[in-house]
Amino acid sequence: MSSSAQPGPPGHPGPVIAIDGPAGAGKSTLARRLAMGLDVPYLNTGSMYRALTRRALDREVDPSDGAALAELLSRMRFDLDWNLTPPELLIDGRAPGSELVSLDVEATVSSVSRHPEVRRPMVAAQRRLGEHGAVVEGRDIGTVVFRGAPVKIFLDAASIERAGRRTLERAGQADVASGLARRDALDAKVNPLVPAPDAVHIDTTDRGPEDVFQEALALVERRLGRRR
Repeated sequence: MSSSAQPGPPGHPGPVIAIDGPAGAGKSTLARRLAMGLDVPYLNTGSMYRALTRRALDREVDPSDGAALAELLSRMRFDLDWNLTPPELLIDGRAPGSELVSLDVEATVSSVSRHPEVRRPMVAAQRRLGEHGAVVEGRDIGTVVFRGAPVKIFLDAASIERAGRRTLERAGQADVASGLARRDALDAKVNPLVPAPDAVHIDTTDRGPEDVFQEALALVERRLGRRR
């Protein structure tokens, strides 16, 4: 499994901003915009687990077989596309597609991601991808992947609002809200969502993306000693 970037990172490292929280809280929207503003890559770690889940489903690998999943993962390549602004994830040379948000992936990804033999190489790849600076989103970025990140944000929202947002994101898919509830329940068992002790909690309930972005940007600037 590789995480080398093409054509290559900038000559000076940037900050790592860790954003954790449940699905539908607005992590991707905020993370991508912060990455653009800070001129660092945007890394969606959930897409990495979803890509492995999609591969396992396509090749009929049992999601309860951690060793088989790890072997499948070892043949996958994760890079950053430095031709994009902000640079984003490539999986085996391709951008993540709609196949990663299908209902079968949604129903299975928690089972796939729970295995230590899967999480260890995934965390190693995520650290390599973010070593030159990045805005990284996931469930354990501030607690596991980048414990030393200078800025940690825990993004949350009321469950009914998260379900509504996810339904809009998955337009055309049925039973999205109940699927999200099942995913929350399974994740709570196999990968509990725990904020880092030094994370700043931002509740996005009844708030627009611009409002949330401005609060997060102000936090980043305070922590990094930057001014607008």
